[in-house]
Amino acid sequence: MPSFDVVSEVDLQEVRNAVDQANREVGTRFDFKGVDAKFEQSGAEIALRADVEFQLQQMMDILEKKLVKRKVDIGSMDIKEPETTINAARQQIIIRQGIDSDTCRKVVKAIKTAKLKVQAQVQGEQVRVTGKKRDDLQQVIALLKESDFGLPFQYINFRD
Repeated sequence: MPSFDVVSEVDLQEVRNAVDQANREVGTRFDFKGVDAKFEQSGAEIALRADVEFQLQQMMDILEKKLVKRKVDIGSMDIKEPETTINAARQQIIIRQGIDSDTCRKVVKAIKTAKLKVQAQVQGEQVRVTGKKRDDLQQVIALLKESDFGLPFQYINFRD
């Protein structure tokens, strides 16, 4: 029986490359001369540090452009509110990996309410969809692309 998995994954190596490029650009830009502004990445978390909140917004634009250029979906970013003190501003960005259980249930429910001849089941942080025909599975992919669950989905492990 044909099947595929619905996942939400981000290549952290590409994120690291984008952060490195953004750091280089911040270091060479004229409006950041003499400013202690930088990006720091640890795992799936990125920390932005600058002197004022306006610079954080500029840094966020730079980072988003670099991520898009490296084909990382910026919909997977969970952007926290900036924290400002007298002489510094910080902001956290968390790169979401996997589909949380509530979203998995919403995906399964959306597939079942579409009345397609497929079965969907939650397997950890992914959803496995199986059906008798490849066309039914393609309809499920089209349905999921139309709907908005707040996460970018990838469709992997397609088996015939």
